[in-house]
Amino acid sequence: MDRFQMVFQYFQSNSESVTNGICCLLALASVKIYTIFDFNCPCLVKYNMAYGLGIMFIPPVALFLCGLIVNKQFVMMLEEWRRPTGDRRKNPSIIRYMCSSVMQRAMIAPTIWILVSLLDGKCFVCAFSNSIDPEKFPGFAANITTYDALQHFLAKIPCKHDELMRNNTSRKAVSRYLKCCSQAFGWSLLLILIVMALLARSLKPCFNHAAFLQTRYWSNYIDLEEKIFEETCCEKTRDFAHKCILHFFESMQTEIKLRRFNAYTEEKGAKAKENIHLSGITSQEQISKFLLSWYNRKPPLDLSQAYRQRDYTFALDRQHI
Repeated sequence: MDRFQMVFQYFQSNSESVTNGICCLLALASVKIYTIFDFNCPCLVKYNMAYGLGIMFIPPVALFLCGLIVNKQFVMMLEEWRRPTGDRRKNPSIIRYMCSSVMQRAMIAPTIWILVSLLDGKCFVCAFSNSIDPEKFPGFAANITTYDALQHFLAKIPCKHDELMRNNTSRKAVSRYLKCCSQAFGWSLLLILIVMALLARSLKPCFNHAAFLQTRYWSNYIDLEEKIFEETCCEKTRDFAHKCILHFFESMQTEIKLRRFNAYTEEKGAKAKENIHLSGITSQEQISKFLLSWYNRKPPLDLSQAYRQRDYTFALDRQHI
């Protein structure tokens, strides 16, 4: 139980691990959906290729879009790309790193679907049944002379229970040939992906590894900053709601007002340092102004500069006084 709790806390605190877990679930879901999918080739000349290629490539597009939707970094990347510059300049390398990370994770489930469909072979047989050369299979279409009749006959290859193919002994050989071609493409694609992953892993230390570490660090920083900002907003919203409710009861009953006031004065000394930054938040407009300022002018990633700017503002205020 303790180990399960530790694993759950780790995934809860690490958004990258959560994203990896969701992408793995999408990949497993794509395999499960393909296995339970009822594949029925139309066995028509004009529709076989459209149906076969559609089943092979349209669901991967949907899975790719789902991978983008469930990935929190996709929204963060768009926000970082479109946000006003303000006091913090944009770093294109961070945006490129986040885009690459998002695309790699989103492509896992579509790639699994395409590989499974190629290794299974049904979609390939349906799509390219009209593209084979009958002369490679003696006796397969010996009694057919016209081109239209031949195309109509070849379109019936995926349908083994059709009247034209029921007594044809060469249909299985043609179907096996197309399935072998499909599996060859599938294994070749898998081999290419493995080689590309191996090269990416092996050649990464040969480039500027320090720049990669810096980019990854600041990408994680943006994620953590957004998470801490949301948690801080929840705390400030809770405190503001508490003040509004307290003000409501104080305005309704004098008794409650006196009791709350006494309790507040007792706790004021202990919580003065904690709540001093909340003393100025008294209206909805102020909170909206703070949120708009956070979006338009994010603080610079240089605390010494921020302190100098704050001291300069205090000095100007004193001069006006």
